[in-house]
Amino acid sequence: MAKLSQLVGASLVLAGLGTASYTPKHEAGRCSIRGHCGSKSVFGSQLPCVDNGPAEEPDDKLREQLVDLCGPKWSSGPVCCLPEQVAALKKSLSTANQIIASCPACKDNFYNMFCTFTCSPDQSLFINVTKTMEKNGKVLVTELDQLISEEYGSGFYNSCKDVKFGPTNSRAMDLIGGGAKNYQQMLEFLGKERLGGSPFQINFPPEYKEPGMGARPATPKKCNDEDPNFRCACVDCPDVCPKLPDVKEAGSCHVGKLPCLSFASIFTYSVLLFSAVVAVFGHVAWKRHSKRRSERLRLLTDAAPSDDEDEGDLTQNRAMFDRPQKTYIVNTWCDIAFSRLGHVAARFPAITIFTSVLFVILLSLGWFHFELEKDPARLWVSPTSAAAQEKAFFDASFGPFYRAEKVFLVNDTNPSGPGPVLSYDTLTWWMGVEKSVRELHGSKFDITLQDLCLKPTGDACVVQTVSAYFYDDPDAVDPDDWKDRLKECADSPVECRPEYGQPLEPNMILGGYTDNPADAVAMTVTWVLNNHPEGTPELDRAMDWEEALKNKILAVQEEAKERGLRLSFSTEISLEQELNKSTNTDAKIIVISYIIMFLYASIALGSTTLSTKDFLRNPAISLVESKFTLGVVGILIVLMSITSSIGLFSWFGLRATLIIVDVIPFIVLAVGVDNIFLIVHEFERVNISHPDEMVEVRISKALGRMGPSILFSAITETISFALGAFVGMPAVRNFAIYAAGAVFINAILQVTMFISVLTLNQIRVEDSRADCFPCVQVKSARIHLSSNNGTSARYYEAPEESLLQQFIRKKYAPALLGKKVKAIVVMVFLGIFAAGVALMPEVELGLDQRVAIPDDSYLIPYFNDLYDYFEAGPPVYFVTKEFNATQRQGQAEVCARLSTCQQMSLTNILEQERKRENVSYISSPTASWIDDFFQWINPANDRCCVEGRKPCFAGRYNGTLAGMPQGDEFAKYLDKFLHSPTNDNCPLGGQASYGSAVVVDLERDTVPASHFRTSHSPLRSQEDFIKAYASARRIANDISANTGLEVFPYSVFYVFFDQYASIVSLTATLLGSAVAIIFVVSTVLLGSVLTAAVVTATVIMTIVDIIGAMAVMGVSLNAVSLVNLIICVGIAVEFCAHIARAFMFPSRTFMERAKNRFRGRDARAWTALTNVGGSVFSGITVTKILGVTVLAFTRSKIFEIYYFRVWVALVVFAASHALVFLPVVLSIAGGEGYVDPESEGGLEQDLAARRYRALMPDGEDTDSDEGY
Repeated sequence: MAKLSQLVGASLVLAGLGTASYTPKHEAGRCSIRGHCGSKSVFGSQLPCVDNGPAEEPDDKLREQLVDLCGPKWSSGPVCCLPEQVAALKKSLSTANQIIASCPACKDNFYNMFCTFTCSPDQSLFINVTKTMEKNGKVLVTELDQLISEEYGSGFYNSCKDVKFGPTNSRAMDLIGGGAKNYQQMLEFLGKERLGGSPFQINFPPEYKEPGMGARPATPKKCNDEDPNFRCACVDCPDVCPKLPDVKEAGSCHVGKLPCLSFASIFTYSVLLFSAVVAVFGHVAWKRHSKRRSERLRLLTDAAPSDDEDEGDLTQNRAMFDRPQKTYIVNTWCDIAFSRLGHVAARFPAITIFTSVLFVILLSLGWFHFELEKDPARLWVSPTSAAAQEKAFFDASFGPFYRAEKVFLVNDTNPSGPGPVLSYDTLTWWMGVEKSVRELHGSKFDITLQDLCLKPTGDACVVQTVSAYFYDDPDAVDPDDWKDRLKECADSPVECRPEYGQPLEPNMILGGYTDNPADAVAMTVTWVLNNHPEGTPELDRAMDWEEALKNKILAVQEEAKERGLRLSFSTEISLEQELNKSTNTDAKIIVISYIIMFLYASIALGSTTLSTKDFLRNPAISLVESKFTLGVVGILIVLMSITSSIGLFSWFGLRATLIIVDVIPFIVLAVGVDNIFLIVHEFERVNISHPDEMVEVRISKALGRMGPSILFSAITETISFALGAFVGMPAVRNFAIYAAGAVFINAILQVTMFISVLTLNQIRVEDSRADCFPCVQVKSARIHLSSNNGTSARYYEAPEESLLQQFIRKKYAPALLGKKVKAIVVMVFLGIFAAGVALMPEVELGLDQRVAIPDDSYLIPYFNDLYDYFEAGPPVYFVTKEFNATQRQGQAEVCARLSTCQQMSLTNILEQERKRENVSYISSPTASWIDDFFQWINPANDRCCVEGRKPCFAGRYNGTLAGMPQGDEFAKYLDKFLHSPTNDNCPLGGQASYGSAVVVDLERDTVPASHFRTSHSPLRSQEDFIKAYASARRIANDISANTGLEVFPYSVFYVFFDQYASIVSLTATLLGSAVAIIFVVSTVLLGSVLTAAVVTATVIMTIVDIIGAMAVMGVSLNAVSLVNLIICVGIAVEFCAHIARAFMFPSRTFMERAKNRFRGRDARAWTALTNVGGSVFSGITVTKILGVTVLAFTRSKIFEIYYFRVWVALVVFAASHALVFLPVVLSIAGGEGYVDPESEGGLEQDLAARRYRALMPDGEDTDSDEGY
C-alpha cells in the first residue's frame, strides 16, 4: 500500500522532457524521453533520459510486453520506450490495477494515459522537457510538461471518480488521485514529485505556446460506455444503476405544515365549538321568544296558582326524592366483605399486626437473592428482541465489536471565541501524552496498550490521531512548516498513512474547520482495543487498563487547562459507570420529598379532628388528637410493601433496576397516603354519626364504605402497572412487575394492618392518652373533651367543618354544577384535549445520553464535542446468514463488479442507498468481500493469488461469474484470500480487511455468516440515530426481498435504539389495554356502563393532555417516559375512582344536605364532591404536589425532565379532570345510582344521620335554587 502513488511515479520515471534546448524538435515520430539514466539518490527511482530522437520499431519481445500491458493498439508502429521502461511501467501499474480494475473504463483511461506518455512515437508533440540534471555523464529528466486535453482529462476523471476500493471503504480516487475533486487536481497529484510518488515533476498546463505542440486527440472511455467491454458496474458508475423506489417516511401525512392528526383535531374541535355557540345563541333566542309568548298568554288567563299546584311544588322539590332506590349486588358483597374484614382486624389487632409483619418478613427473605441490573444493554434491550439476537449472532460469528477509547482536545475556552487547537507546542506536547498512554500499565494485570489493541496488519496498533501524519515523532514536526505537512496529509491521506496502513481521513481526527485543517477547533484521538465476551479474563484486563487510562486522562485534563485548552474523553467502560452513578444530591432530594409527604400526612390527618378553636382553648388536646403515629405506620406500610414486593420477585430471579429503587417508593407512598386519608376521613364521619357504637363496629362501617373504593383503585392501578410485564425491555418490565406487586401488597396491608393500628389509635384517643406515648394519659385534654358533650369523651369527634369542606359544599360544588358553568367546563376541557391530540405528533423519540447521566459527569462535555466536532458516522454492517456463496446464484445475489451480478444485488442496493444519503444515512462505499475476492483471484493482479509462481486462474478468468470458482474450490480459495496479508504488493489481500468478516465452513463448503461493511453519515441527535436505525432496517428488508437472502443490519448502537422501532405502537397498546381494563373493572365495581365510560374517557383525556404537555415541555418518548405514562394511568384512576364511586353510591347523610338545591344526577354529583372531594384534594392532590415540587431542585436532568415535568403535568391534569371535569360530566351523563349499604338501615341509620346533621354546621344548606 505504501506504493499506491508510485503507480504514477514509476511510470513517469520512464519519461523525461526538456525545454526548447532539451526537446528542440516537435514533430510526429519523434521522442522526448527514452530509457533510464539513473536516479537522484541511492534509494531513488530511475529517471528517464532526455532523447529527442526518432521513434523506433521494437523487437518482438518488447512488442509482446507492450501489447500485453497496454492493449492491441500497440501491436504495430514504432515506439519511444525501451524494455526496462515497460517493465517498470507494468510494476507500477499493477498497484493501480488492483484499485481500479473493477471499472474497465477507468482502467483503460488510466493505462492509456501512462502507456501513451511512456511509449508514444509522437512524444515530442505533447511532452516538453523543462529541467534536467547531469549524473555520470548522462542527462536525467527532473521536470517536464505534458499536454492533455480537457476532454480527455475530464473524461478520465469522471470515469474513475466513483470507483470504490472496498478494503478501505473509500473511493479509488482517494488513492490514485489524492482525493481530487476535479481532473486538474487529479493530474496535479499524479505529477507531483514526492517520496513514494513521481520521482520527477510533471506539469499539466492547460495552454501551451510552444510551436508544434498540443494535446493529442483522444476519446476517453465512459463508465457507462456504449461498448459493454468497458462499461463499469453500478457500484462504480451511478449512470448504469437502476433507480430505487422512493422512500415514504413515516408520519409524512401533512395538511399544509400541520400533521394530519393535528389538523383533524383542531378542525373537529372548531366544528364542535362553532356548533355549541350556534346552539347556545339559538337556545337563548328561543327562550326569549317563549317568554314573550307566555307573557301574552298570561294576560288572557288567571295567573293565581291552584291548591293542587302548591301541593305538587311541595312534594317534588326535594333532592332526596331522587335518591337511588336500587341496590347493586357486587357493591353489597364488597361492602359486607370489607365490613367483616374491618371488624376482624379491629377485633384482633395484635394478631392482625403480627400476621402482617410475619407475611412481610417471609416475603422479604427474597432479598438474599436480590440483584441490581446495571448493564445498559440488558436494561433497555429485550433479550428476545431482534436487535439483541442479532447482536448475539454478530458477536458469536465475528467477535464482539471493538472497544473505543476516545479523546477530544478543543480550543473553545477563550473569551474571544474558539480558535485553532493545533500549534507546534500542542502537537509535541500531545505526542508526549500519547507516548505515556502507550507506556501505561493496568493497575491489576500490569498490561499495556500493545497487549490489548487491534492490530489488523501485524504489530501496529490502530490509533487514529493527527500525530500519525507526523510519524508519531515530535522530531518530525517542523516549527515552520508543520501546517503545510498537515494540509498535504489532509488533502491526500494515502501519502501519510499510519503504521497500521489504512489512510486516515481528516474528518476522523479533526473537526470545526472548513478548508485549512490547521484552523481546526478540535482534534480527536481514538485508541481501538479488541473486545471479548463478558466474563472472560481478557475483558477484565481490558477494563483494568481502561480504568488506568481514565485516571491518566483526568490528570491530562489539568495539563490541557493550563494550556488554555479543554479535554473531554470517554472510555468503553465510562457510559455504564456514569449511568449507574447516583449523586448524593439526588438521593437527598428523594428522601426530602418522602419526608415532606410524610409530615404533611401526619399533620393533615390530625387536623381532621382538631380545630384551631379547640387547640387555642386547650393546647393539650393536640397531644391526644395528633395522628403522628398513624403517619409513621402509613410510611412503614409503604416501606413494608416495597420490601415485600422486591423480596417476592427476587425469589424468582427478577433483577431490580435503579428506576425501581428511585421511583417505586414515591409511587407507593403517593398511593398509600391517598388511601390512608380516605379511610381516616370516613372513620371520623362514622365517629360523628355513630358515637355510641363500639370501635370495632365503627371501623367496620368505615372500611365497609371505603373498602370498595380502595379495591377499585388498587385493582386498576395494579393491572395498569402489571401490563408493563408484557414489554420486552427489562427496565420497563421489571419496574412494572415490582410496582404492581408493591401497590397490591400496600392495599392489602392498608385494609388489614393499618385498620388494626387505627383501632388501637382510636382506643388511645378515647382514653385521652398521648400520641407516640400511649402510656401517658393527658387528663387536661380529657376534661376538655368531656366538657364538649357533657357526658362522654367519645363525643369530642364532632369538630368544626374544615374550611376546605365548607368551601367545597357552599361555594365550589354549587358553582361548578351550574348549567352555564358546566357548558363552559365541557368546552374548555374538550379544547385542552384537542390541543393534546394536536401536539401528540410533536413528541420526539429518544433519550439523550447527556440527560441520562449525572450533571457533573465528565461524559457530558464529551458527548457535546462528539456531536459538534466529529465528522464521521458509526460503522454499519449488513450481515448475511447461511447464504450459498459457493454457487453462482448465491454469488450473483451479493456481488456487484461482474457483468453477471444481479442489478439489485446486496452490494448494488447498498451503493444506490449511499447515493441518497439524506434518506438512507449511508455515507461510505461498501466493503464487499466477495467483489474484492474476485479481484484478488484476477490473474492481472499477479502478485495476489499465486500458485506455483503463476496466477491462480490464468487462462480461465473472464470477468464474469462463469469464470469464478464454485463449491469446495470457492471455499478453498476464499479461505486463502482471508488469510492473505494486506501489503504493498497486494492491497487486495483479505487478512486486514476481511479476516474477521467472513466465516467459512470448509466441511460443508458454505459461508454461515459474513458482513458487508459501510458507515452511517455523521449522527448528531437522537432523531438522527433513530432514523439511521430505521433506514438500515428498511434497507436490509429491501435486500432480503430482492435477493431472498436473510440479511440484517448491525451497528454498535442499534441495541439501544431498537426500542424506538416499536415504542409508539407499544405505548398505544399498553395505554389502550390499561384503559380497556379500567373500563371493565369500572363497569363491574360501579355497576354502570355509562359511569365506567365517563371515568374511562376522563382518564383518556388526562393521559392525552399529559402527552401533549410532554411535547411542550421537551419530554421525549422512551422507555423511561413510557414507565411514567403507565404510572400516570394508575394515578389518574386513583384521582377519579373515589369521586365516581361516591357518585354511584351517594351517602344518604350528605345527599340530604343538598335539600332544594340539586336534583337527580346533579344532587349525586354534589354529594360526591362534598363527600370525598376534600379527601381527593388534601389526600391525593396536595401530597403529590408537595412530593413533586421537591424534585424541582434535583441536579439530575433525567429526574428533572422525565419525572418532575411529567409528574407536574400528571398532578395538574389528573386533579383538574377529577375535581372539575368528572363531576360535571357525571352530572350530565352518569349512570343511575345505587343505594349505599352503609347509608341505609332504617330507624337507626335515620337517627345517626340526624345526629350528624345536628352536629355539623348548616350554613347555607337551606338555600334554594338561587344561582343554579
